[in-house]
Amino acid sequence: MTRSLPKLEVRKAITAVRALAANPGDLPKVFTIIEALSGGTQARIARRLARTEGGQRLLRDKPDVVKVLEDRAALARLPEGSLGRAYLAFVESERISAAGIRAANVEGSIRERALPAPLDYVHARMRDTHDLWHAVTGYQTDILGELGLLAFGFAQTRNPGVALILGFGLWKLFSFPGAWSHIADGYRRGRKAAYLPAVEWESLLDQPVAEVRARLSLEAPPKYQPLRAPAPGQPAVAAPA
Repeated sequence: MTRSLPKLEVRKAITAVRALAANPGDLPKVFTIIEALSGGTQARIARRLARTEGGQRLLRDKPDVVKVLEDRAALARLPEGSLGRAYLAFVESERISAAGIRAANVEGSIRERALPAPLDYVHARMRDTHDLWHAVTGYQTDILGELGLLAFGFAQTRNPGVALILGFGLWKLFSFPGAWSHIADGYRRGRKAAYLPAVEWESLLDQPVAEVRARLSLEAPPKYQPLRAPAPGQPAVAAPA
């Protein structure tokens, strides 16, 4: 497996960071950075998944969570207060979708060939469950919310590409009140929580979100003032709380 690991593409990552600086809402560039610097991240995740029963099932059965998450009618029939309903409320309020994230990943991809199994599935699973992580942790898709969740994810996966985006975010928000402490708190939450890459989310969608959070050692959603991505060339603006 080690000989099949993707190489680091530092120059491509730096080019993508510059593009992201001009347009913080450019999601494909986020995928470019993470893909360029992931290195052995997927292999580390796969090894850890293989050490748990749930992770072994994921690697063996390779469930496609997007098929479940894109069925909004089915999600709407789940009990009020369930994780599935919380996810549905989140994606509808943010006007996003799991299929949209897949499309952004394709647009931002720099790979000339597919990852070998099971790394290809690990990559897809991490991408496709990103908004479930949003819903269960309580981070929104504003700039601070994404950075908070990235810090949470870095605590769990140690992905170098995520570290670069966090460093860039801290530099851009150097003087923004509370940004550093917000990101540090995201990292702390990630260290405290259960290992989310191994979670079989499909079996938890009908469960009360409060119970899911307790089971996964997740704290109550953080309270913060969202910071929305501006139009290219404009300063970021704090959204109404």
